[in-house]
Amino acid sequence: MSPGPARGRVAGSDAGGPRRGPVRRWQLVRAGSDAVPPSTRRFMARARQRRMRAALPWAVAGGVLAVAGLVAWTVLGTGLFGVREVRVVGADLVTPVEVRDAAAVPDGVPLARVDLAATARRIGALPPVERVTVTRDWPGTLVVTVVERTGAAVVPRDGRYAVIDGSGVPFRMVDGVPDGLPVVRVDAPGPDDPGTRAALEVLAALTPQLRAELTELTVAGLARISLSLRGDRTVVWGDATRSPDKARVATALLGRKADTIDVSAPDVVTFR
Repeated sequence: MSPGPARGRVAGSDAGGPRRGPVRRWQLVRAGSDAVPPSTRRFMARARQRRMRAALPWAVAGGVLAVAGLVAWTVLGTGLFGVREVRVVGADLVTPVEVRDAAAVPDGVPLARVDLAATARRIGALPPVERVTVTRDWPGTLVVTVVERTGAAVVPRDGRYAVIDGSGVPFRMVDGVPDGLPVVRVDAPGPDDPGTRAALEVLAALTPQLRAELTELTVAGLARISLSLRGDRTVVWGDATRSPDKARVATALLGRKADTIDVSAPDVVTFR
């Protein structure tokens, strides 16, 4: 009887060689796309789409902010849209040079950075300017629209005449009396002067006939207002109260032969 294989030996191995166990070899193999189940691939695709949809608004917002920042820097921080011209509209009593000097806007300053309200205030400080608006005309023009004061009367001052508007503001000096403007004699012409305000109130109440005869209005006191008419006639007005009634009565009496007509009490008129 032949002996069987020795215990602990591997059948078929060299009885005289070293003992060996089972040989195992491991190898990393990349699975092909077919190895991933379709359901898993669909889940992964949907996950990628969700991530892209979530990131899209942030990407769009970032792009918009970048473009807005570039535009703001171009408009506010560079001279590309700087002031190249100050265009003056409506100026007659003041020259465009005076308006530009009062505006004090340097050439090349970014148009968007010009303080329109402050510029308008500086220009409005010019005496002949009643109101002013300042606007931007892109890419590089500042438009100044001026409305000048309208003369209502002239006041003799040091051999010349100060022209005042309907609110009593003196805004220019002239050598002679302009056509159509009455002469008003007050001590301190100005919008805050009671005598000036009283004189303007009386002028506003005059009828066209009385206005055509007027040569001078004198305010010697708030209750001592008088009109000098053509032909060396005088109308004693008194104060500025009831001026429309006084104007109507004085107009009706223009044909009377009298050097002085006293309408200070319009219900009781006297002649001299």
